[in-house]
Amino acid sequence: QVQLAESGGGSVQAGGSLSLSCVISLRIETFYPIAWFRQATGKEREFVGVVTWDGSNKYYADSVKGRFFITRDNAKMTHTVVLQMNSLQPEDTAVYYCAAGSKVSDEARGYRYWGPGTQVTVSS
Repeated sequence: QVQLAESGGGSVQAGGSLSLSCVISLRIETFYPIAWFRQATGKEREFVGVVTWDGSNKYYADSVKGRFFITRDNAKMTHTVVLQMNSLQPEDTAVYYCAAGSKVSDEARGYRYWGPGTQVTVSS
């Protein structure tokens, strides 16, 4: 059983920064890529970025490239993936989810395990 939980959401003005954390509790292995998705009201879930199991490779959506950064720490008993979001804009407003899957993908259907999500609101 894999459990994920996001934290760190909130409200910020345009141009500000937020850091989201995803704590992953794994029963067996840590060999899961961890992705971030977001879903704005009335829109489909959108890929944000993904990090490989060892943290060596990261891939980002064009819309966040250069502003958002993912780091991963597998050293602890509960593994943590952080999404650092800089230069936030109102269009970044969404519920942000972390997800674990068996391989790197930019599609939501590629991920089996999901956290409940955390709201990020960016005001102009």
